[in-house]
Amino acid sequence: MVKIGDIELGEFPLLLAPMEDVSDPPFRALCKEQGADVVYTEFVSSEGLIRNAAKSVMKLDIYEKERPVGIQIFGANMESMLQTIDIVEKSNPDIIDINFGCPVKKVVSKGAGAGILKDVCLMEKLTAEMVKRTKLPVTVKTRLGWDHDSIKIVEVAERLQDVGIKSIAIHGRTRAQMYKGNADWKPIAEVKNNPRMHIPVFGNGDVNTPERAAEMRDNYGLDGAMIGRATIGNPWFFKQIKHYFKTGKHLDPITMPERVEAARRHLQMAIDWKGEKLGVFETRRHYTNYFKGIPNFKEYRMRMVTSDDSKDVFDTFDEVLEKFSDYQFV
Repeated sequence: MVKIGDIELGEFPLLLAPMEDVSDPPFRALCKEQGADVVYTEFVSSEGLIRNAAKSVMKLDIYEKERPVGIQIFGANMESMLQTIDIVEKSNPDIIDINFGCPVKKVVSKGAGAGILKDVCLMEKLTAEMVKRTKLPVTVKTRLGWDHDSIKIVEVAERLQDVGIKSIAIHGRTRAQMYKGNADWKPIAEVKNNPRMHIPVFGNGDVNTPERAAEMRDNYGLDGAMIGRATIGNPWFFKQIKHYFKTGKHLDPITMPERVEAARRHLQMAIDWKGEKLGVFETRRHYTNYFKGIPNFKEYRMRMVTSDDSKDVFDTFDEVLEKFSDYQFV
């Protein structure tokens, strides 16, 4: 049984990774229904939160049906991060996660995200103070290191564990790699195999098929998988992995009616959460992925991603269901 603090997650839990502009409440709800064991919010800027920036504050919205849910925060300023803990606690998440892995330049240039991998002592100190500030379990998501020559993840993970984090998720690339090349899970396995480690170690990066999830579990011995990009347009991925674990076979392809229903619910939840205008706008990025690979679909896709009126989008879904209901996905 894998646990984060007192939260029991079963054997080899599957975690929805925090993804900017993707893992918002509607998407998290769909992933949860399809078997995600833990879901994380988009990452929230500590500086944005303490300035009460509307976009940052809205990312703190969580709902009972999502639990267990973690709010992920990033920053490099001690006082800001501690103030953020106090603000985040009011949303009553189950977990507070610290982002020490984001490779994006505007984050890294401020010493936050993966930028803090250049200063492991600050990383340790910041984590220690945040753990002391809250009774909630604090977890960390990070990368292997800043670049290939500075991979010290076994030591880093041990030091973070020793100051009180309850789990660590490690992306199998360095900051220098960004998202290029293949994720290397061997150093993550070295963290797990360190006899001093006793908290769960989750692997992240390139878990894009059920077989890869099984490989992470069986060949690398990790405690669970944190999955990001493979879920975009495919919230069923969690169900597909669990079906494969149970039967050794692939789940039948997701049908067109299932896809249309998910897209419809996704849009409706987004409108209920953010209102008509933002709900329609922010759901557009998902449609290409829900309906990927269908021939002669461009006209419908264009309508989905250009219309500002939800009725037009819902009408397009109806047309797609009527015209492509028998389309066979592989």
